[in-house]
Amino acid sequence: MIRAWYPPGVKTAADRLAYYAARFNTVEVDSSFYGLPTSSIARLWAHRTPPGFVFHVKAFAMLTRHGVRPEQLPPALREGYELELDRGGRIVHPPPNLRESVFALFSEALDPLREQGKLGIILMQFPPYFVANSGNRDYIKWSTRLLASDRVAVEFRHASWVEPDTLTDTLDLLHSLGISYVCVDAPRLEQPSVLPPLAAATSDVAYVRFHGRNAATWNARVSSAAERFKYLYSEEELVQWVEPIRTLQSEAQTTYVMFNNCYADYAPKNAQQMLTLLDLAAEPAALGY
Repeated sequence: MIRAWYPPGVKTAADRLAYYAARFNTVEVDSSFYGLPTSSIARLWAHRTPPGFVFHVKAFAMLTRHGVRPEQLPPALREGYELELDRGGRIVHPPPNLRESVFALFSEALDPLREQGKLGIILMQFPPYFVANSGNRDYIKWSTRLLASDRVAVEFRHASWVEPDTLTDTLDLLHSLGISYVCVDAPRLEQPSVLPPLAAATSDVAYVRFHGRNAATWNARVSSAAERFKYLYSEEELVQWVEPIRTLQSEAQTTYVMFNNCYADYAPKNAQQMLTLLDLAAEPAALGY
């Protein structure tokens, strides 16, 4: 994506962020899923972007019940606990106090963004094996209490959360906690790991993520996230979301539309198209990738 979208002279991280921030006013940070962010990095993000720019930060993997390797944790944490590992070397059943410590480190690192009013959503993307049951509902309540000072959005990857007999309970739970349901566009597959394109606002912030519709790579072993989300939306496909997004805008105070089809220049290209379709091309809009 870097080579495909950024001009040849835009080479450094600072230059790329400045170039991006001149065209969009919000961005989704994905690197924080793979490693805990640091306050020094967050301070650079805040310093290098104009007033009003908003960062949405994806929660670190352990916070959303994904497996992580010990080396993904700071030395003090990985050396201070008896860690149980699976065959792949990932931590399983981390002690609750370890997970709480990781929540605290994650949250503390984002202080520079909070101080500048540039922290948007904490994106809690749960894995496909996080199914709709009472234990996982309790985990949502527990984890979001640890992030109570921030706005939180929850993305499910198992369709049990939005089946006819669970959808109302799911949306009511999120609404009661004041957190946002993440509306997704994904491949049209009849599989539990794919959610339907449901537009729902459960707080005063609505959040939409476009993952692309590449059915061949959705559940495949691929070399990178870019390969999984290798999909360029047609204008006709984007038009399908215009009215749902406008409905979300009428129901929420703020609506963010993010493109996660992060292959080549697909995400910024589709984001610009959506701006035009929503008649927002001439004014700041909460679209990004």
